[in-house]
Amino acid sequence: MTCLDRIRDALLAVTAEVYHFHAHKPKPPYIVWAEDGAGDVVVANGRMQNQAIAGTVDLFTDDPENTSIFESIQAALDEVCAWELNSIQYEEDTGLTHYEWAWEVA
Repeated sequence: MTCLDRIRDALLAVTAEVYHFHAHKPKPPYIVWAEDGAGDVVVANGRMQNQAIAGTVDLFTDDPENTSIFESIQAALDEVCAWELNSIQYEEDTGLTHYEWAWEVA
């Protein structure tokens, strides 16, 4: 199992509404996750020995008062990677609250 499989599987344990890079008109709440580059890299003898992958998890919900999915995402990420809550914003064009976590996994 790759490090990206662990991220995906952890999120699928929270909800089946999980999409990679782009969601195709789902009903909220839903999660979109994506890797976006290298994180920490270990180099020895001029060669990369180990690399972490960094990315984001985004939750879109129309019910920000229901915090169970928010808490479940954080608990799932605790099991598979290092993470931080990066932002919380209300999106006027969709009427959804958008939570974003930045993660890094080896």
